[in-house]
Amino acid sequence: MKAKTLGNLLLLGWCVMMLIACSGEKPHYIIGVSQCSEDIWRNWQNAEMKMESNFHDGVELRFATAFDDSERQIQQIDSLVESGIQLLIVAPNQRSSVKSAIDRAYDKGIPVIVFERKTDSQKYTAFVSADNYEMGRLMGEYVVSRLNGKGQVLEVEGLKGSSPAEERHKGFHDALAQHPEVKVVTMLQGDWTEPTAYQVVKDYKGDLNDIDVVFGHNDRSAMGARKVFQERQVKMPLFCGIDGLPGENGGIRQVRDSLLDASYIYPTRGDLLLQLALDILEGKPYPKETLLTSALVTRDNANVLLLESDEVARQAQNLDKLQMQASGYLKQLATQRTITLMALILIALLLLTMVLFYLYHRSKVSAQRERMVNNLWNMEVPEEAKPSESPEQEPSKAEESEQAETPEPLFIVRFKDVVEARLADSDLSVDDLAAAMNLSRVQLYRKVKAISGSSPVELLRTARLNRGYQLLIQTNKTISEIAYEIGFTAPSYFTKCFKNEFGVSPSDIQAK
Repeated sequence: MKAKTLGNLLLLGWCVMMLIACSGEKPHYIIGVSQCSEDIWRNWQNAEMKMESNFHDGVELRFATAFDDSERQIQQIDSLVESGIQLLIVAPNQRSSVKSAIDRAYDKGIPVIVFERKTDSQKYTAFVSADNYEMGRLMGEYVVSRLNGKGQVLEVEGLKGSSPAEERHKGFHDALAQHPEVKVVTMLQGDWTEPTAYQVVKDYKGDLNDIDVVFGHNDRSAMGARKVFQERQVKMPLFCGIDGLPGENGGIRQVRDSLLDASYIYPTRGDLLLQLALDILEGKPYPKETLLTSALVTRDNANVLLLESDEVARQAQNLDKLQMQASGYLKQLATQRTITLMALILIALLLLTMVLFYLYHRSKVSAQRERMVNNLWNMEVPEEAKPSESPEQEPSKAEESEQAETPEPLFIVRFKDVVEARLADSDLSVDDLAAAMNLSRVQLYRKVKAISGSSPVELLRTARLNRGYQLLIQTNKTISEIAYEIGFTAPSYFTKCFKNEFGVSPSDIQAK
């Protein structure tokens, strides 16, 4: 069967299923989404929620955007509640601004998921966010390292009274407090938008030539400040932000193109939000609080992250096109609902194949991105990357050429096999791994670092901890036995590393 014919048949199957689903029955679940503002970050998140809803029958999403107006958001929440929603997802404009509206929704028996920004209300069902304090702290440490412990910083803050702005500010200043020669010379009040950041920096009366780093609480704030420096043709400092979005105007691309020196991925995870909402509505177990994983974006890893995110975006665009085509077919098939049983079964099977393939591909890409984020989390420079008194001999041009021709997937498979074969060897060193791969120590480090963003030592530790997790779940072995089996020289050190990696101790896993 030709690919085009198969594609048309799959599309027809999609249309038939949608036609049957749209036979007049009301949605099983109606979910209201109250966004405090409209921007690229929230547009991406809304798109993810819509995309995820396609994989669940009978879900209707009702969106409302307050455009940074707390009074408007209160009215919109009340209106969503009155419209008959069964669950509310809300990003509060400010901590205290919409407390009363959230309380009213909750008191009417409507579950409430608060995401991205905190609220003073205690009446919510679940909370989802990344660690804004940690983002600010790690960005502060990054700024200190880029300034070599001495310099002047201009900070453009987010919306006053919003929890991300407060926490990013505190984390950033806590990091700088350890380095008195790095000074924040001014803090300018922004509101997350690029035009406001541009204006407050433009109105700043100080000498912009004295600024070494601009830290914007988000990427748009940093870019707004950058325009002022360009217009005045003064010395260009480093510009750092937070959001790290993919896409044409996202922070990852801006870092890659040297418009920003660094950003920090602030995950949108609209798919996770919708799945959490459905778990709550269906009475399934769910976490009260969910902390999302994030990572620093620099020029060293921006290109890899951008390739991954662009692939996800491409798949999403393809599915959007398919949905638009399906809508067109639905109009044509509105009067053609009589289809033979055998044809319907065949179409259903083909449709299931397409969905399963897409889900598999999506989970594979998500897993790759998650591994990248986890590898990037530790900002310490590994010992192998630090210069020594006797530097390693540089590989020859012939060796470099040979390594450049080695396909990266094959290299990773070989490296994984070598690591797993000697996982229990506590004396295993980078030199041993390099020898097993027929590489020099320098070649191995560079190749692994370029592909994964981590050092061989970090990947070895991660592999051991993952094996340990499996053994804890699948066997009755003691923690000590498992620690020695996966190459740790002391159970106490295994416990410490395990808790740092997974957030729980090995004994917590065994107790479940």
